[in-house]
Amino acid sequence: MTAVPQPAPSPESAMPLTLDDFLARARTRLLHEPDLTGEAPRGDHELTPEFRAMVDAMPVRGAAVLVPVVARERPSVLLTLRSPHLPSHAGQIAFPGGKIDPTDAGPLDAALREAEEEVGLARELVSPVGYLDAYLSRTGYRIVPVVGIVKPEFGLTLNPGEVDEAFEVPLDFLMSPDNHRQESREWLGLMRTFHAMTYEKRRIWGITAGILRSLYERVYA
Repeated sequence: MTAVPQPAPSPESAMPLTLDDFLARARTRLLHEPDLTGEAPRGDHELTPEFRAMVDAMPVRGAAVLVPVVARERPSVLLTLRSPHLPSHAGQIAFPGGKIDPTDAGPLDAALREAEEEVGLARELVSPVGYLDAYLSRTGYRIVPVVGIVKPEFGLTLNPGEVDEAFEVPLDFLMSPDNHRQESREWLGLMRTFHAMTYEKRRIWGITAGILRSLYERVYA
């Protein structure tokens, strides 16, 4: 399956920003080295503290995601819709990414490899800018988000076993706090609270929304 994402239309609520402004902020405010050890400052436990005890009882596994900012005149973020047949997070909106394999040189290598495997994004089109704080998922993954600038002249080849769709959302929409909210629902008898945002009927929530909120707080707040 081959796809070329189109620039997304203007949202109703967004803060204007340029790629130059984003880069100027990101280069000084993002982490220059991956957050691999110590207490993960971000995670599902921030809004649902009960998750912390659950995660502490699990072995922590390393993972990485690519936060791909497309260098358009109006910057956007490339996201994926996960296949409904996957065993976890099926049908959810996500960043390209996955676990860090022993053969990976580190989180950056893992994020770029996963982006190639999932959507066919060539790593030579991605310029890494920095890292966000590690995000601890309730399933025991310590996720390192890698922020990279993607050249806009890319094409994608989606892996149908993992990804149903790839699309772009304007960065200014995602970085506007007016579009951020918190939602709650019952899960295994526990009231779970999580970050969420909706763009053109696309519901971004959970880990992906939490990482986007982390990007906003580190770069713009």
